[in-house]
Amino acid sequence: MSEAYERERQNNARLEELSAKVSSLRGVTVDIYDNARSQDVIDTTTDTFSSMSSQLKGSAGRLGRMAASGNKVAILKLSGIIIGVFLVFYYMWKLFF
Repeated sequence: MSEAYERERQNNARLEELSAKVSSLRGVTVDIYDNARSQDVIDTTTDTFSSMSSQLKGSAGRLGRMAASGNKVAILKLSGIIIGVFLVFYYMWKLFF
């Protein structure tokens, strides 16, 4: 009977070891999945900011050409946009810092 009890204790110890290994493997798998998902979000965000940057450059170029042509409405629009952007950055700076 003592021998059977010893084997049962060894089996339980091995089962606990196996359970711990499975838990750690599950944790590694979840970490890999989270990392891959966050990498996809980073790639998407980078693409979005690249697109926005090129669109902003194009808009700024068109506004600059309109202002260079001497159109007073275009000059007012350009100055309004510059002041608006400055105010947005100013309030964001005060909000976060």
